[in-house]
Amino acid sequence: MDEQGIRGTVQPGFEPVRDAFLRNFQRRGERGAAVAVYRDGRKVVDLWAGTRDVDGTAPWAVDTAQVVRSATKGVAAAVPLLLHQRGQLDLDAPVGTYWPEFKAAGKERALVRHLLSHQAGVPALDRPLTPAGAADLAAAADAVASQAPAWEPGTEHGYHPHTYGFLLGALVQRVTGRTLGRWVAEEIARPLGLDLWIGLPEDEAHRVGRIGPVAEPADGGALKLRPKRSVADAYADPGSLTRRAFGAVDPAPDENDPAYRAAELPASAGISTARALARFYAATLGPVDGHRLFAPATLAMARTEEAAGPDRVLVVSTRFGLGYMLHGPACPLLSPGSFGHPGRGGSLGLADPESGIALGYVTNGMRKGVTADPRAQALVRAVRAAIGG
Repeated sequence: MDEQGIRGTVQPGFEPVRDAFLRNFQRRGERGAAVAVYRDGRKVVDLWAGTRDVDGTAPWAVDTAQVVRSATKGVAAAVPLLLHQRGQLDLDAPVGTYWPEFKAAGKERALVRHLLSHQAGVPALDRPLTPAGAADLAAAADAVASQAPAWEPGTEHGYHPHTYGFLLGALVQRVTGRTLGRWVAEEIARPLGLDLWIGLPEDEAHRVGRIGPVAEPADGGALKLRPKRSVADAYADPGSLTRRAFGAVDPAPDENDPAYRAAELPASAGISTARALARFYAATLGPVDGHRLFAPATLAMARTEEAAGPDRVLVVSTRFGLGYMLHGPACPLLSPGSFGHPGRGGSLGLADPESGIALGYVTNGMRKGVTADPRAQALVRAVRAAIGG
């Protein structure tokens, strides 16, 4: 691909982002993708290129959206934070205050904040859910409510790849009477004008491209991340907490299946444009066209460290705020004060309060990494260069 294959706009000073985006196609195996950047509530980068489908030839359009996998978690996390901001949810209350069934099997001391910071202790299920079972909100809630914790809630942390969505979804529904996907649609996406869904409406399905695996470039795009042996061993061992956590839905769902995309899975099945993801994070920092999500105190909570150190599931050291990954070796963001969430295989959304930057990146080409995709990292580095970081 040459420069003429990229469409969209870049404001003066942000040309390094366009250059990095182009190199992702030339050197890092990108097939179809988009990136958007806001600064101080104003869009400064809005680019897209390649094909709409990873296995197709139709061009990526201005309104193409994609499944963003775990980048969904950053959007979902905003819901309990906003409920707390509105006085409807106490983050320091036991989860059982709102969801009595959750107290079962030794989880009576689990607090709401533990759900957000991956400290609840239920990343895996003794009886994994089928894709249909995961899409059944009542069945998913019952599964995590009855599950015995892998550790005493609040004492350790470990990434909850699938169950994070079941936990937040059940809590939000019990507090508000609305599903989390509906709450996002009505209270976040609609006011901000976001092309972003947790539970894709049928009349929007035509806009969403097919995702799939792409080969790793031979040179790794100069940013290839090689997992430590302990990490590789954890993913290879069927009995490890890592494998069991990522296998909490079994068999693995077909992410291109219309039924999967229509399901409200707040941990893994959100669908978004890059523009919408960046605009969402911009609104956590301050007003965007008159709409702001987080008050200053809520913004501080989102990026204040709640859990850090060895992650029982990812088998590396991770840092979490209330619902968001924080900057660190496992998840490099823009600066030490940044917060956000990657999606396994590629996508990324982040906000950086110090610089006023918000970024959204979506792709249809899924690679093996969980938290630090080389294409996303190249774009982050380019933004850092553009702002003089």
